[in-house]
Amino acid sequence: MLRLYNAMTQKKEPVPERAGIYVCGITPYNVAHLGHASLYVFYDVLIRYLHSIGRRTLYVQNVTDIDDDVLKKAKETGKDWRQLGNENTRYFLTQMDAVGNERPDIYCRATDHVPEMIRIIADLIGKSMAYEINGHVYFSVSGFRGFGKLSKLKKNEMLAVANERGNNPDDKNKKNPMDFVLWQRSAEGEPSWDSPWSKGRPGWHIECTAMARKYLKNVAIHGGGGDLAFPHHECEIAQCPAVYHGTIWAHQAMVFYQGRKMSKSLGNLVMVEDLLKKYSVNAVRMAILLHHYREEWEFSEAEMRKAAELGKKLNSIWDMQSGTAPFDSSSYEKDFFALLDDDMQTGAALQALRKLSEAVSSGKNISSAKAFMTRAFNILGIRPEWQGDF
Repeated sequence: MLRLYNAMTQKKEPVPERAGIYVCGITPYNVAHLGHASLYVFYDVLIRYLHSIGRRTLYVQNVTDIDDDVLKKAKETGKDWRQLGNENTRYFLTQMDAVGNERPDIYCRATDHVPEMIRIIADLIGKSMAYEINGHVYFSVSGFRGFGKLSKLKKNEMLAVANERGNNPDDKNKKNPMDFVLWQRSAEGEPSWDSPWSKGRPGWHIECTAMARKYLKNVAIHGGGGDLAFPHHECEIAQCPAVYHGTIWAHQAMVFYQGRKMSKSLGNLVMVEDLLKKYSVNAVRMAILLHHYREEWEFSEAEMRKAAELGKKLNSIWDMQSGTAPFDSSSYEKDFFALLDDDMQTGAALQALRKLSEAVSSGKNISSAKAFMTRAFNILGIRPEWQGDF
């Protein structure tokens, strides 16, 4: 039985037979990089594995196409904010295709769901969980007793982290420095939508809640980078607890480069497009999957070479001729699936495949080993390749 680590309970929990999966998508103010690929390759493999063991899933991924960062970048570049978002979203999707990911069942834009956001905000005001001042609407954190239960942060820690990630504690409209924006009145020249409170636009956190509620009702697994646990995911829970009742919060660790977290703001990005000019799709996927999804790792050319060599080793099985001497691959199969069942240990599972590839040899009846390797490759999104292809 597949179990995933739940950041909420800090325990590994079983994944239900039918799983609605919501993964926070990109904010398209810049292009896709390896940090993005790391997150979405993992969820691609998770869903492939669930399907391989007979589970049903509905995979929803969003794009935050209206956001302060998008508007800021549009102003800097002189582009229309919609054009900027559309260009970077198209580029992201082509890069995820190029790295071998299957598309989500539902790929939804925040700007297509503003009416749903307005309805949730109105409901929160009606329940006295939110308040309107001067055309802005804020969620009242003090009215939600469970705030902080996901991140496990103390109040002073929450405020410090929130301030680093977009919170404005000096906003004079707020009753509490930690209260977060549900709706903001648009400044002159900014995009806006009509609402009962002002011509404005939604806050970041309400966007994901509205889309998750519309398509999934209840979220079985919620994914995203580890830096989204607070404040973003914490705020999602506060806005609509029923949507996230029993949710497994599975966060992806950060990818580092040059000693720092890979990020747009730092400029230390490794582009998927550039990697694919030097390495195969298999090598890029394996470089990601060699690391457990909750394990931080540092990108380097040495890591890529290691992944490429592993790919060659695993693919060597296709060049072997099956003989008549008996060969039992069942122990390798058992190890592979047990490792995936235990919180998706993809790196260890790849090493189990390596051991199998080292154990097989020409002259043995390796037809069952090849059949298993084919299934394992399909789960990991790895394509069989001949030696010259790497």
